[in-house]
Amino acid sequence: MLQAVVLGGVEFSPLVVYFPIAFVLTAITRFVLHRLDWHDRIWKVAWFEVSLFICYLALTVYLLSGR
Repeated sequence: MLQAVVLGGVEFSPLVVYFPIAFVLTAITRFVLHRLDWHDRIWKVAWFEVSLFICYLALTVYLLSGR
C-alpha cells in the first residue's frame, strides 16, 4: 500500500495521490458519456457522477494497495 506522501517535509495521506487519479477517470468517463450523448439517459446526473467518483476511488485504492 502507498505510504504517507512527503512533500516539503510535510506528510500527507495517500489519498492525496488517489483523489486526482479518481477525478481524472471520472472526468474522462463524463467526457465520453457527453460525446456519445448518453448523459440524457441518466436519471440523476449528480448522484451518478458522485457514485462514479466513489467507485473509481475504491478501484484506485484497491489496485494501488499492493495487498
